[in-house]
Amino acid sequence: MFDEWIQTNLSKDWLVLHDLLLEYNYTVFQIDLLIISPEVIYLFEVKNYEGDFYFNGERWYPISKAEIKNPIHQLSRNESLFRRLLQDL
Repeated sequence: MFDEWIQTNLSKDWLVLHDLLLEYNYTVFQIDLLIISPEVIYLFEVKNYEGDFYFNGERWYPISKAEIKNPIHQLSRNESLFRRLLQDL
């Protein structure tokens, strides 16, 4: 659904790249969706979770109590690695 929304709502001048697997400084990272506009680059971490969740600090839990990795942390890590990769290039 997110991909469909992106396809119909973005300018045709923007470049959309899906599921990038990149390496920087011997660290592999994956970006679900990268959008490059003439002015800005956007990174997206897309999840398909369902059900009810609760938060304890920065930790996410479904009602079943099994912790889920916080996608905001993953996105921050990806942004940092991607920024360093671009700076080096």
